[in-house]
Amino acid sequence: MNVYLQDLRKILFGSTFHIFNYEWKKSYFKFREPFSDLSYALEAERGGSSAIQMAVQANIIRYLLFTGNNGTENICLQDLYEVSPKKQEEALAAALSDILWSAGESHSGLVCLVSTDSYFTPSTEYKVDNFTERVQLFKFSEKETMQKFIYEHIQCFKEEGSHGVILFLYSLIFSRTIDRLREDLDSTTSHLLHSSLGNFVCQQALLNLMLTGRASPNVFNGNIQYDDQGSPLPLPLHGVLIRSDVGYLHWNREMLQHGKLPMVGSMLKTPKLPIWLCNINGTYSVLFSTNRSLLSDWKMEHLFDLYLYNGQLAQNHTVILTIDTHSHHWEEGHSKGEGDLEKRFPSVEMTIRTKWEGAAIDWNGTVPFF
Repeated sequence: MNVYLQDLRKILFGSTFHIFNYEWKKSYFKFREPFSDLSYALEAERGGSSAIQMAVQANIIRYLLFTGNNGTENICLQDLYEVSPKKQEEALAAALSDILWSAGESHSGLVCLVSTDSYFTPSTEYKVDNFTERVQLFKFSEKETMQKFIYEHIQCFKEEGSHGVILFLYSLIFSRTIDRLREDLDSTTSHLLHSSLGNFVCQQALLNLMLTGRASPNVFNGNIQYDDQGSPLPLPLHGVLIRSDVGYLHWNREMLQHGKLPMVGSMLKTPKLPIWLCNINGTYSVLFSTNRSLLSDWKMEHLFDLYLYNGQLAQNHTVILTIDTHSHHWEEGHSKGEGDLEKRFPSVEMTIRTKWEGAAIDWNGTVPFF
């Protein structure tokens, strides 16, 4: 078990001496009030673990709207306002198992729970945190069995003090396996978390693992074998190989100003279902539509609604954004003398325009944020 735990630490932090801080340890999957306007929604902290919570949130929405609704075609936002406590638990179990099963290449999945016993022999090579050493692994070769197991132990992920987000992260790593994770990564990324302003935040590889089942460190399509001059790279750079159910959009003003904003490829921009995890200035939100045909019928993309949830307690209703890609360009009526348009428009809008260039966006009475 010692080698397992040391490998786990290295793939997470790049070192066996880093441990999760208090903020990570207290993170779990907590729903908002049942039978409310946000009964489908998880609370998310602003810290490093929020990326994981919001990736799971995207999959909860996927389950409630598209995969767990018994084939109902006519779904609407109102359907997300009537989620019972039992349905919340079902949706969380489904979301967690979907992500784990995908990481296990649809052949197997592994769930980590905490036992009372320690499975670790003290070592000078490893810093003990009195939690990881008590983790017990349960392996499954059938997705339905794993989902049922998670549902039966759902309190281990959704109760205060459960370390629920860390347990899920460990389950994700062991479902993927350390060996496959090392193959997924490339010369740009050697581990899944990095330190930023005193906290551990998710690398792109970890986000891609939750979205696509593979921890590719980059957001472009495919793998890159050559540099900008056409010379072969010593090792290829790994991008996204498949179109997944949940997509990804990225906008960051600071990175844009320094010319470092990564260009997200079509695999992530155009997922199978109209749900996107959004990284907006380093914080995470989910954008989604109830219209399954939005991305498969171009006529649907002229005028449509997107719904926005950012995980924060200050948000007390789902924001409805009306996207108009057809009638006029968003820059019309704004002269160049008014300063940088991208500084004056909300970052949420600029994020949406990375997918629908030139779109005009109506917040329908909500005061714009971000």
